[in-house]
Amino acid sequence: MHLRPLDQSAKLKDVLYEIRGATLTEAARLEAEGHAVLKLNTGNPAAFGFEAPHQIVRDMIAAIPTAHGYSESQGIQSARRAVVTRYETDPDFPVFDVEDVYLGNGVSELITMVMQALLDEGDEVLIPSPDYPLWTAMTSLSDGKPVHYRCDETQGWQPDLEHLESLVTPRTKALVVINPNNPTGAVYPRETLVALADIARRHSLLLLADEIYDRILFDDAVHTPLASVAPDLLCLTFNGLSKTYRVAGYRSGWMVVTGPREHAAGFLEGIQLLASTRLCANVPAQHALQAALGGVQSIDALIAPGGRLHEQRDVAWRGLTSIPGVTCVRPDGALYLFPRLDPEVHEIHDDARLVYDLLVSEHILLVQGTGFNWPTPDHLRIVTLPEARVLAEAVERLGNFLSSYRQ
Repeated sequence: MHLRPLDQSAKLKDVLYEIRGATLTEAARLEAEGHAVLKLNTGNPAAFGFEAPHQIVRDMIAAIPTAHGYSESQGIQSARRAVVTRYETDPDFPVFDVEDVYLGNGVSELITMVMQALLDEGDEVLIPSPDYPLWTAMTSLSDGKPVHYRCDETQGWQPDLEHLESLVTPRTKALVVINPNNPTGAVYPRETLVALADIARRHSLLLLADEIYDRILFDDAVHTPLASVAPDLLCLTFNGLSKTYRVAGYRSGWMVVTGPREHAAGFLEGIQLLASTRLCANVPAQHALQAALGGVQSIDALIAPGGRLHEQRDVAWRGLTSIPGVTCVRPDGALYLFPRLDPEVHEIHDDARLVYDLLVSEHILLVQGTGFNWPTPDHLRIVTLPEARVLAEAVERLGNFLSSYRQ
């Protein structure tokens, strides 16, 4: 019997997600041979000893006997009310109610739904470079065109506003803002967000605010929600439990809709349709939201001076900047470092090959900068979740590797 060849869809041609890319396959092979691989490629707190807050676990366990049926497509009322309450503590955040909240199987599902509801073939979305690559991937998969605006490393990875506005065309529909930023850890000041909102206002753009790291802030960094400086614009704010509450595997995210709706009725109906077709987000994890968003915020002790996340960021940053030919903007938020390899010292032509060779030699798994839609092969992303001593050793081994590495 002759079977017709089955190839992947042409829509996947330009889709990349190097955080879990081909090098991960080699890492799995090394582990199968008995090697220990230090995985600094994904922001997975559970892999590095961060326990789920006991209040969240307790509430999920208590809800399981009654959580086996479908919920409302947008999510259970009490969980959505908890999201509303979370933002009511910010007097500048636009007023919204439970019907403006959508719960998802992580933020990733909600991003996918939004792009599918929004884009026709050739519609453009402005996305930062470097970016969290899911935004670019989902734009492409929804037949849209990702257009990357530059973030300036010499200015602490702030968006290049002039470059951004020069990219707007009649086909531009939305502006993505990732703040705090993944992979750079930049936290945008209020004036930058006001300027971004002004650009969106001039060109009638939908604002898409990825704020999953909004409570992972260091030193004197302050997070300003994008919606709070653009109450007159339609803004979708994305957040969830994966990072702040260290329960990435629960896949519990939310999206908040603020601003005027009249001009976007069709788009919002599309989101509602897609929310219904996936039936609902997983129900046990929805029951985690009320416990997580109320009461003591356990992240505060971790990010304070002397806290584990604060110490790990500092140890990794100091180690990286002590390597000859390596510079790194110290992140103000999130869980990553995005160091630069000076081309005059480290002549790298293929950063994916560098990451692969580092894995084979040192059994350390990173992600290359081009995997975040950065245009040149001179950056790496490093996760700062391991204990400080583990990070210090890993960075030292990276420095030793670079000292003799040639392409």
